[in-house]
Amino acid sequence: QVQLVESGGGLVQAGGSLRLSCAASGRTFSSYAMGWFRQAPGKEREFVAAISWSGGTTYYANPAKGRFTISRDNAKNTVYLQMIGLKPEDTAIYYCAASDGLGSSRSEYDYWGQGTQVTVSS
Repeated sequence: QVQLVESGGGLVQAGGSLRLSCAASGRTFSSYAMGWFRQAPGKEREFVAAISWSGGTTYYANPAKGRFTISRDNAKNTVYLQMIGLKPEDTAIYYCAASDGLGSSRSEYDYWGQGTQVTVSS
């Protein structure tokens, strides 16, 4: 079992920045690939970014490319999502998730946090 707790969400103006954190406990964090997903009201949960267990490989959904950066600190059992240039369409609940393999599909992720709300005002 892996327990995940997100933090760092909030209300920010368009063009602003936020850094989300996801703290993990339980089984060995460093053995998991980690991902960030988001779900806006009335929409499906969508992939945002993922990072391999070592941090050596990352990839992003198109809306996140160039604005978001995923990183991890295995010594702190934490994964981060740095977001800059935020837009109103980035408003969503952001979830972190853990997977045995690096992927972009929700079904590939076994453990999920409860989410943190990000609201971007125009």
